[in-house]
Amino acid sequence: MTLYIGREASKLWKRICAETTTELNLLADNWKYLLAGIVCQYIHGLAARGVHYIHRPGPTLQDLGFLLLPELGQDKAYISETLFSLIFLSFFLWTFHPFILKSKRIYTVLLWCRVLAFLVVSQLLRIITFYSTQLPGPNYHCREGSKLARLPHPQSVLEVLLINFPRGVMYGCGDLIFSSHMIFTLVFVLTYQKYGTRRFLKQFAWMLAVIQSFLIVASRKHYTVDVVVAWYTVNLVVFFVDKKLPELPDRTSGNSPILLPLTMKEKDSRTKEENHKLLNGNSVDPSDRRPRTHVNGKNLEDGNADTAMNGA
Repeated sequence: MTLYIGREASKLWKRICAETTTELNLLADNWKYLLAGIVCQYIHGLAARGVHYIHRPGPTLQDLGFLLLPELGQDKAYISETLFSLIFLSFFLWTFHPFILKSKRIYTVLLWCRVLAFLVVSQLLRIITFYSTQLPGPNYHCREGSKLARLPHPQSVLEVLLINFPRGVMYGCGDLIFSSHMIFTLVFVLTYQKYGTRRFLKQFAWMLAVIQSFLIVASRKHYTVDVVVAWYTVNLVVFFVDKKLPELPDRTSGNSPILLPLTMKEKDSRTKEENHKLLNGNSVDPSDRRPRTHVNGKNLEDGNADTAMNGA
């Protein structure tokens, strides 16, 4: 028993080391994309903080979701945040599963480059919308009479740049259309829908996304329109941005190349390699290995070889 555990532990350690080496090589080639995505997250936080300075509390707007869903109340508002934290943490851990599990279908670095691209485009659209029109926040701390509903003018630039994390994020006002929580939730669910392998978990993830939508409205953190707009906007963003990005290699095939953004030098090198193969009579596509039959100096497919030999 001890020998078996030791052998399996040794295999796991070797797998982790090999995976770490691979991901570090990918990180060296893609760190600029990851850094840009992280910087954009900070910029989004600055924008959300900035709109809080110009937020003006007022009467809560008429909302269909508020009429249909019972209000959770301040003492139960944590339920929505707890579910969101569970979704966020679960997805984050799943992206690192290739370091441990044998069923490696994704590269962690490349996947996060893709996820950050979805988030950046969605959040850029979100910034444009909530700065276009400021609505009175429906959340409890954004209503008239709350000390947090209005932010006093900053005393220094540093006060703005620090965003007062995490309190400034948890108690923001004015950044309503559309819900940032739903952006993250839908991007994570859509990503797992494409690259995950468990059908049950995909269905469960969509169910959690729907529950999260109801909880956000029930806890009065957003109006219903904020959630509805997020549902179709994020899905459209992921659909169109995904088409513009290079497809992730499927590691289950075992021989698929790592698809990274190519430099001009790499593109020229690949073009020369393909031309060299064509001049030598080789197919550019490595999967095209069908044998050819030479008849009268012509190359024929297998299916036409017998016909050509018979004079037909």
